[in-house]
Amino acid sequence: KPDGFGIRHVQVVLIFLMLTVAYALRVNLSVAIVAMVDKNATNPEFEEFDWNESTKSVILSSFFWGYVVTQIPAGLLAKKLGAKLLTMIGMFVCSLLTLLTPIFAHIGGSSLVIALRVVQGLCQGVLFPSTHTLLSKWAPASERGRFGTYTYAGAQFGTVVMLIVSGVLAESSAGWPGIFYVSGGAGILWSILWFFFGSDSPSEDKRISPEEREFIESSLGTNHNSTKFTTPWLAILMSGPMWAVIIAHSCHNWGFWTLLTEMPTYMKNVLDLDIKKNALLSALPYFVFWIVSLIMSIVSDYLINNNFLSRLACRKIFNSIGLWGPMGALLGLAFVTKGNTELAVGLLTLAVGINAGQYLGFQVNHIDLSPNHAGFMMGITNCAANIMSIIAPLVVGFVLTDATDPIQWRIVFFISSGIYFFGGLMFNILAKSDIQSWNEPSTSKKTDEPVNNPDHPEAQY
Repeated sequence: KPDGFGIRHVQVVLIFLMLTVAYALRVNLSVAIVAMVDKNATNPEFEEFDWNESTKSVILSSFFWGYVVTQIPAGLLAKKLGAKLLTMIGMFVCSLLTLLTPIFAHIGGSSLVIALRVVQGLCQGVLFPSTHTLLSKWAPASERGRFGTYTYAGAQFGTVVMLIVSGVLAESSAGWPGIFYVSGGAGILWSILWFFFGSDSPSEDKRISPEEREFIESSLGTNHNSTKFTTPWLAILMSGPMWAVIIAHSCHNWGFWTLLTEMPTYMKNVLDLDIKKNALLSALPYFVFWIVSLIMSIVSDYLINNNFLSRLACRKIFNSIGLWGPMGALLGLAFVTKGNTELAVGLLTLAVGINAGQYLGFQVNHIDLSPNHAGFMMGITNCAANIMSIIAPLVVGFVLTDATDPIQWRIVFFISSGIYFFGGLMFNILAKSDIQSWNEPSTSKKTDEPVNNPDHPEAQY
């Protein structure tokens, strides 16, 4: 193993920053929309829009209408055209549209904002499949848990930063439009950095040392640079372990995006918090998530690499923590009375923070099952999962006829808890952690027959 900070670490940092900015571009509207419909809550000098709860729910979910469309094509394109080009184009266009959001809102109101968010979703739909494609080429097996967590932790870091900054910007002289200008500008800057320093694989990077390239490629144990593999559609879709990931990912997204898109509304209308304090407290759970994910990744890799637990046992344990932990917290939150602000914030923080376990569960399990097709698999699971991201805010909008009513919020929390439970249960029943036979370009083996990984014999169990 090469000493020091290598090119693989540079790629991890850049992907971390990509997901940081990507989630900032996603969640900026969650805080901004509070100010956009109530100018007295922040800087009153900016335009106000008359959008009811149903309209706001449609706006918040519209991002995912486009997002689900590009998931599966992105998994295929990332392998054929290169994940670097795909992510750079997606982020640049999404960032440019973010800069235009205030103008679009002024010209066309909710209809044009919805259309813009759909296109932004199309652009960001390429990011997660491309990230898995990049990780499958850059992350050695012994560092897979940590690298996967470090990169995807960018999502939480971006959420934290954007929620905090959004509250400050909304009350500043920049007003709510400043939220979009800052986040859009950050995306443009990242695209420039990625153009100069990003790379598709160790074999294509001219700066990497021979020792580091050999370490990565020998650890992966197969040629990941081939684009001639035929995608085994039927084998993947008939795989029980694949369905474990699809179900767990879908159930996670329902709960995660219900909380992410609706938490500022809950804090304003039920907990009576002003937007600046609202933004800070809304960011707290995602800061905890970020810290917990980093700790869990180190623990998981330590347990696996030192043979204390098999890879499969670790995946199931951390996935259960990540889905059933939030389930318990939301059940508790459902019975918190309106005056108990501290308890409500504590349970919300627990519900989101402990969700970090899913990074070491279903999230990295794509690469366990098939390094060669991990990007395509992420496209499938993320497509299915983000259908839940569309439905969840719409269900909340249907249930919440009065956003100040704690009883109606109780129903929202019950629904999310039940879905979290089902996702954790199905993963524990169906999940595997060995490389599946359809990872290789062969049709002579059974669909779920494992392929031995000589570097990690524990992965067979």
